[in-house]
Amino acid sequence: MDIPAMRANFAKAAATGDEAPLYFYSHLFLSHPETREMFPVSMAHQRDRFFTALGDVVTRVDDLDALVPILRQLGRDHLKFGVLPAHYPAAGASLLATLEHFDPDWSPELAKSWAEAYDVVATVMLQGAEEAAGQPAWWDADVVGHERRTLDVAVLRIRPRARYDYLAGQSLSLETELRPRLWRYYSPANAPRPDGLIELHVKARDGGPVSSALVRSIGVGDVLRLGPPIGHLALDGESDRDLLLVAGGMGVAPLKAMVDQVARHGPPRRVDLFAGFRTAEQVHDRADLERLAQENPWLTVTLAVSDDPTSDLAQGGIADVVLRAGPWTSREVCVAGPGPMVEETVARLREHGVPPQRMSSEVFAPSRPGPSVDGEVTE
Repeated sequence: MDIPAMRANFAKAAATGDEAPLYFYSHLFLSHPETREMFPVSMAHQRDRFFTALGDVVTRVDDLDALVPILRQLGRDHLKFGVLPAHYPAAGASLLATLEHFDPDWSPELAKSWAEAYDVVATVMLQGAEEAAGQPAWWDADVVGHERRTLDVAVLRIRPRARYDYLAGQSLSLETELRPRLWRYYSPANAPRPDGLIELHVKARDGGPVSSALVRSIGVGDVLRLGPPIGHLALDGESDRDLLLVAGGMGVAPLKAMVDQVARHGPPRRVDLFAGFRTAEQVHDRADLERLAQENPWLTVTLAVSDDPTSDLAQGGIADVVLRAGPWTSREVCVAGPGPMVEETVARLREHGVPPQRMSSEVFAPSRPGPSVDGEVTE
């Protein structure tokens, strides 16, 4: 496979803006009309996601060690859409047709590279789906608590009706009947509990139909659908190394779940949690984070603001605040939050001397094709 040529080819299609996704979906729905029912009635919030994700995944096929676990999770996750084995060749054919349509330099060699790469991706995703045989495609969960913390942030407490296993730090997708077939990813803010209760932090996004519904319209007694857990942000089960957890905004949720995991199951370790916001008003979970620090002597919580000079919280960008409190070279590090914040924090901690193999991160972004998260991982 000629990966550089594939990336250059995909860039040509991506440069057309909406035209390539429109062509892709038109080709897919005309050639396989049965696939239309898998997507929302309005494609306004979907149009570029699936197409962009396909291209991104296939052009990373030269890094199989990193890609295979993600693809297996995605194959399992896609069962909630009703995806069948026959749908994979359909999507592949539409992808190649789109890439050919927007590239005057398309060649048989390029077509062969794309076909081989897509075959690898589809095969691994199908294996992930087959490994999940006998498991539910989704889980119904009752909303048992809904608390507005700020104008645009709510904390939901939900209880799945059947056992739902996940790891602290992972994300789950959910759907509400108010926004059918629009699945969005969120990270639980607690580790698994004996009573099954899951706490979700949701921020309403401008133009985000799911997040807005969850914050402003959903209430106690409503039912949500949950997809299988997904994501790679998790504690090393074999390590008792002290932890440095760094969050930006809604990225505090999965890191709070890790704190809960240590509190419930150990092993004993020192944990320093830093959470950055622009203003003190945005610190929606301050009381509970401070409670956790008071109850657990091994935990230190530092809240910081970057644009609120009158606040009594630590001042500055979260990466600056973290590095001022170091050194951290002996720690296992997890970082979650907006893309620029994650990139800066990870880069500076590497410069600080933290080995890359001891750092994991999750981007919480308003538009990610697969899990990325942000209170809403995908709006």
